[in-house]
Amino acid sequence: MIKGLIRIYKDAFSGLSGNIWLLGLIMFINRGGAMILPFMTLYLTKEFNYTLADAGWIMTAFGAGSIVGAYTGGQLTDKYGYYYIQLGALIGSAVFSILLLMAHNFWLIWLMVFLFSMVADSLRPANSVAIALFSKPENRTRSFSLMRFAINLGYAVGPAIAGIIAEYFGYSWIFIMNAVTSIIAAVVLFKYLPYVSEHVPEAKGEQTELGKSAYKDWPYLKFTMLTAVWAILFFQLFTSVPVYWSGELGLSESQIGQLLGLNGLIIVIIEMPIIRRIEHITKFMEMIALGSIMLILSFVILGVGIKWVSFAVLYIIFITLAELFAMPFMINFAVSRPAEGRRGQYMALYSMSYGIANIIAPILGMQLAENLGFSPTFMIFAGISILVTIFFFRLRYAN
Repeated sequence: MIKGLIRIYKDAFSGLSGNIWLLGLIMFINRGGAMILPFMTLYLTKEFNYTLADAGWIMTAFGAGSIVGAYTGGQLTDKYGYYYIQLGALIGSAVFSILLLMAHNFWLIWLMVFLFSMVADSLRPANSVAIALFSKPENRTRSFSLMRFAINLGYAVGPAIAGIIAEYFGYSWIFIMNAVTSIIAAVVLFKYLPYVSEHVPEAKGEQTELGKSAYKDWPYLKFTMLTAVWAILFFQLFTSVPVYWSGELGLSESQIGQLLGLNGLIIVIIEMPIIRRIEHITKFMEMIALGSIMLILSFVILGVGIKWVSFAVLYIIFITLAELFAMPFMINFAVSRPAEGRRGQYMALYSMSYGIANIIAPILGMQLAENLGFSPTFMIFAGISILVTIFFFRLRYAN
């Protein structure tokens, strides 16, 4: 049995190029050091005595910066290539980490958070283009899953280390460690990742006409709109759902942290073997719709109002399955659709959809919960998930 499991995992991680593994290492180092976001609210309220409302306004700067960074990063990637944009984003992240630490005025902090997020998220389109370049059409979905594996592993390690640092050494060291890991990632990229021509073989059946702009590709624009709505629903995992668990189920912070950690743990353990089995599927929209069905079920589990911890665990299982089936195929569709020279632009729009979701998700979820209650809110989200599923499924005929 153990040998069988080892064979499954060996098969799941085999066949990917060394450069894909190197990109995964860079993302692990970068995301493992991404310690600022999880502790930013605590930093603002404890170090500066800001109210939660004030801290919330500053946190919107992350979403706004993400949108601008994704757009700018995509445009610059198409113009200058994946290599230098990734390098610049990593070095820039280090610089703005230190500048953010030095900011003590409300609006200066807001500006530094915005600029930090903008520079950091300009990495995403460039990274996606690099993954497409160094992967083959037949293993591109698995290559993106490896990136998600590295990111989830980094997010699992980073916040745990950041909590220890904040408790024993102070919040300022979180910013310093973020800067240090960004520089390390930049050095690894500069020293070991080759710069090559950005011609990427296209996935069969996923190519638009040569040079078509993402802003004139109406099916793709509909896809990004649906992705934004899907992400707003998914991000309730980090916004309204923890508040529901705390207020309605009486769970402690550590229990909530364990539930959220379970999401990342499941992804790390099972995503690569599963994606290895289904990566040959090129019917992207059908797989995304399958993930959306899991999203529906996750909200129904919350909406029925049964306040058992076992239902919280069941929710985590279904929301993780939604993530597992939908997200790798979303990004594969986004990177496989455009013609050569347009990938940065397409990936920018894709990344911007998540930036928009980061802004809307906490506002929408908390406002609905405050005015309607959690159970009706989750049932509304289940209904929206049904519509999203239908529209994604209909989009399978997009040309």
